[in-house]
Amino acid sequence: MAALEWSEALVLDLPQLDETHEEFVALLAGVERAEDAQILARWQELTTHTEQHFGMEDRWMAATRFASGNCHSMQHKVVLQVMREGAARAAQGDLQVLRMMAGELALWFPQHAQTMDAALALHLRRVGFDAATGAVHLPEALPGELLQGCGGAACSTPQAVPA
Repeated sequence: MAALEWSEALVLDLPQLDETHEEFVALLAGVERAEDAQILARWQELTTHTEQHFGMEDRWMAATRFASGNCHSMQHKVVLQVMREGAARAAQGDLQVLRMMAGELALWFPQHAQTMDAALALHLRRVGFDAATGAVHLPEALPGELLQGCGGAACSTPQAVPA
């Protein structure tokens, strides 16, 4: 059994984000189940997906006035850097590092999804953001200034900063 399985607890009622998160969970499970001969390839698939996943969220934040240096985006950058470092170590023969990292990602992801991503999903719904087109249907609901923090109670209180 995978350390992390898709469940209703991870659903954020934002279909494109939920689909992306479900794919992440499935790819992570693939890493966890992989034999040594396949683990690096599975990890690279997960990393590529995660780059696209985080890039999508970061673009959404930028389009709806989250500051580019907010803690949500910073966490994306850190996680991707660690994933890339793991791939480099595995390429040199240390496959165990990927197994350890997969376990850590399985612990990290639900908290990230249920706090930072949940706050982002709420914000996107409030401003009427259409993930398919990038359109904001309720521009009057956009914050007047850039949001700092993660947009939720999981980190410091969001504060506006001048654009």
